[in-house]
Amino acid sequence: MDYLISFLPFLLYSLTFILFVAQFVKVGKRSKISVKTLNLPPGPWKLPLIGSIHHLVGSLPHYRLRELSQKHGPLMHLKLGEASTVVVSSSEVAKDVMKTYDAMFAQRPHQIGADIMCYGSTDIATAPYGGYWKQLRRICSQELLSNARVRSFRSIREEEVANLVRYIETKTGSCVNLSEKVACMTSAITARAAFGEKCKDQEEFISLVKKLVKVSEGVLILDLFPSHKWIHELHRKYDVIIGNIIREAEKSIGEEEVNSLLSVLLKIKNQGALQHPLTIQNIKAVMLNMFGAGTDTSSAVIEWAMSEMMENPKVMSKAQEEVRRVFGSKGYTKEESLEELKFLKAVIKETLRLHPPFPLLLPRECRESCEVKGYRIPVGTKVIVNAWAIARDPECWSDAEKFYPERFMDSPIDYKGFHHELIPFGAGRRICPGISFGVSSIELCLAQLLYHFNWELPNENKENLEMTEALGAYSRRKTDLVLVPISYNPLSHS
Repeated sequence: MDYLISFLPFLLYSLTFILFVAQFVKVGKRSKISVKTLNLPPGPWKLPLIGSIHHLVGSLPHYRLRELSQKHGPLMHLKLGEASTVVVSSSEVAKDVMKTYDAMFAQRPHQIGADIMCYGSTDIATAPYGGYWKQLRRICSQELLSNARVRSFRSIREEEVANLVRYIETKTGSCVNLSEKVACMTSAITARAAFGEKCKDQEEFISLVKKLVKVSEGVLILDLFPSHKWIHELHRKYDVIIGNIIREAEKSIGEEEVNSLLSVLLKIKNQGALQHPLTIQNIKAVMLNMFGAGTDTSSAVIEWAMSEMMENPKVMSKAQEEVRRVFGSKGYTKEESLEELKFLKAVIKETLRLHPPFPLLLPRECRESCEVKGYRIPVGTKVIVNAWAIARDPECWSDAEKFYPERFMDSPIDYKGFHHELIPFGAGRRICPGISFGVSSIELCLAQLLYHFNWELPNENKENLEMTEALGAYSRRKTDLVLVPISYNPLSHS
């Protein structure tokens, strides 16, 4: 089965858009939307039965959708089976969908795969819009992922980043698979924040979640094969492990002050004061969500930032100079010093612009018929926001394809959902609630990698720097980033 799991990213995601047809044919038959009488947005020509699906083959979906939108406009209609999908490819239209009419587009499409993987779609990402989701969103923003809670995990971040630095120091002058080591670091940070310091099943849990994430990248395929044994076997293993972890956590409640995300959820559940009672199954779904959305995406952003700086050595030198000046000869001593790293923050913004964690944001669904830019959007229409295309729109960005962090130095534009030309984490009601949790690890890790080491390519060959993007739901490198670290001694440069 391990071989099958390793092949899944290509197999599942390559077929995902094709299988939109099967999913949407069912939806279309239920909703019985007559497109002939509606003033729908423009789109490519269609074939009987499959509609627009043949236009979506040939390259990565977000690439292909941008090409189509350049011909048909920033609000584009695709017919998939008997149902409608609209694709948003400009900041102006994104603002309409995610701000002006945000409540109308706050629904998630129902997917059998999400029901299987996420305990009836009861996680924060896939839960239907309504009372339960609003309550869960409030718990995430006020309890689980508040700024105060994220700050409380400072020591965890510092220890795990320090472990990474110590490992790299033992490999100075040799090749290091930075992709692999950074992924281990982000997984460790998330696991310790989620479960606390004592979790005997942590390694097995992380390994299993990574497999589940690969499967979930083809979640629409799960809609076609919901009874397939290996899908349910993976989920059963997850259920057993997370069940064991939860039972251990329940024993320690009241014995000592535990600040883990799991302990917070269990305390809220036990208080029994919620309008929609929180169940153990709900907690299992939320924990899967935390890992699935937080670990691989954070490590991918660090990979892309290092890749872009290796591709642009002047940017690397400028970022290193800033970090080494701010940290001084003593190195990193306090988290507050990260706020002084203005250029590093610009590097991260520029990385998120060119490589948003989810190039296509999780699909939304229109809850009420409405009009956007003069076009009718019927109830039940699926909405895909191409965050990758918007972030490379020459109408918003000069030299849009160029990695140029300086563009953010005197700019108020941020990635927190208020500027719709940069929405790597989404915007509106459905924005990712874990932005500060992820970015805090990204900032510290990059700062330490830049402070402690100079970096070279293997054999000093720039052809070794592969910048191709892999198939998948989130943006990651096709090949691992392998670099040669050279230890930096601040005292010899003082």
